[in-house]
Amino acid sequence: MGLDRPAAAKNDYWGDKLLDITPFEALMSDCYGTLIDWETGIWNALRDPLAAHGAVLAKDDALVLYGALESEIEHGPYVDYKTVLGRVLDGFGAGLDVTPTTEERTRFAASVRDWPAFPDSPAALRVLQKKYKLAIVSNVDDDLFAQSAARLETSFNWVITAQQIGSYKPSPANFHAALARLALRKEQILHVAQSLYHDIAPAKTLSFTTVLVNRRHGLPGSGAMSPADARPDLAVPDLPALARRAAVA
Repeated sequence: MGLDRPAAAKNDYWGDKLLDITPFEALMSDCYGTLIDWETGIWNALRDPLAAHGAVLAKDDALVLYGALESEIEHGPYVDYKTVLGRVLDGFGAGLDVTPTTEERTRFAASVRDWPAFPDSPAALRVLQKKYKLAIVSNVDDDLFAQSAARLETSFNWVITAQQIGSYKPSPANFHAALARLALRKEQILHVAQSLYHDIAPAKTLSFTTVLVNRRHGLPGSGAMSPADARPDLAVPDLPALARRAAVA
């Protein structure tokens, strides 16, 4: 399934447009790609080391390669996300026949702290927080998320990271751990995310109700997100669209 909405619904929701979101008590959200503009952050962090070695790679190609490398590394034995990022940069180097320096690997691994929030995220989260308890379930280290949380200007009721669980989405272990932490029934939780691969597909398999925040609507390809065949219960073009739906529900 592609990420673009059907042409007839470019200015509307798609999926189950009549989905009633009022019964849910908690909104369980991914962070990077959904609330934080990770593609801008990734590209900004990649440009300097690539240029320093004279490597030429278009942005779209770089994002696709990032997604493939990250998924492959996260599928193996658990390592923290800073190590994942360092190995991703090594993968870029191998593909471009260059060798990143230790300093470049360290800087790239820490770049998450500089990844910007989507401009609409803080205000939309404030609206959603009036109706729901908010949880983060993210493929990241605790300290890296703490730096991103400041950009989101939101206090979350729960923060569940890959570092805490020792595995990365789309592993079911991350969703089972989140369910235990929230201590709610699945029917009370609305899972919101931008990634079909990391979030929507596994969450649907586990019978969560899902909302796709289609941040790439109107853009070709899947960017840094690994492709997956999954259909959310509802898809919206951005977080304010979901917040508006919650405000009038």
